[in-house]
Amino acid sequence: MTLPKRPLGQTGINISPIGLGTVKLGRNQGVKYPSSFELPDDKSASNLIALAKDLGINLIDTAPAYGISEERLGPLLKGQRQDWVICSKVGEEFHNGNSHFDFTPEHTRYSIERSLKRLNTDFIDIVLVHSDGSDVDIIEQYGTLDELAKLKEEGLINAFGMSTKTVAGGLLAAEQSDCVMITYNLNEREEETVLDYCAANNKGALIKKALASGHIAIGGEEDSVQKSMDFLFGHPGVTSAIIGTITPAHLRSNVQKALQALNR
Repeated sequence: MTLPKRPLGQTGINISPIGLGTVKLGRNQGVKYPSSFELPDDKSASNLIALAKDLGINLIDTAPAYGISEERLGPLLKGQRQDWVICSKVGEEFHNGNSHFDFTPEHTRYSIERSLKRLNTDFIDIVLVHSDGSDVDIIEQYGTLDELAKLKEEGLINAFGMSTKTVAGGLLAAEQSDCVMITYNLNEREEETVLDYCAANNKGALIKKALASGHIAIGGEEDSVQKSMDFLFGHPGVTSAIIGTITPAHLRSNVQKALQALNR
């Protein structure tokens, strides 16, 4: 049971169709999961990452806004940097239980340099703008994507895009960058137009909240997770779905169901 790899648009980066989300490695305040949880210790986190790699996952998703996720991943990925495609973000900061945002070029560069140190790496494979919902304004007024393009030219990042919250923002980001991250699941299909654009224009598309932050898996007799995977990978625009879990059994099950969906 090993996941295949898929091209992320035109970037030359190949990623697994399931990515490991790491919010739960670094933050348990102000999250939208259906139940509370404790952050796993280093041994548990290391075992989870090893399992993900064994299952064929090579995409790992983090962000400065995910508490201490980046700081923990630096040591956890030591000696295996070549095995992972790291996706991080800029724009959102999380302190003392609250988020605040800064999309200026200056903060964007500062954030990347800080992430490089935290992750103990010379480059980050994918960097996304962590939108507060004002997608179009961020793109048109702040120059955040322009700064990321410069950082790409300098070799500090290999690809860039935006984690958006609106259809207009998703389309604009897909047009002006390498990839987008959008919400798409059985309950929320409003941004499907963005996926259509990505499929038609060979742009990468990462899916957040693929299982509605875990809510889809609650209740009901039908296998909602398998139905979700079938739904996601039934769209040709989907490159990879980011699934955040700290439970090994859930990770194995999610990968198995993704493989079933991919092989239909």
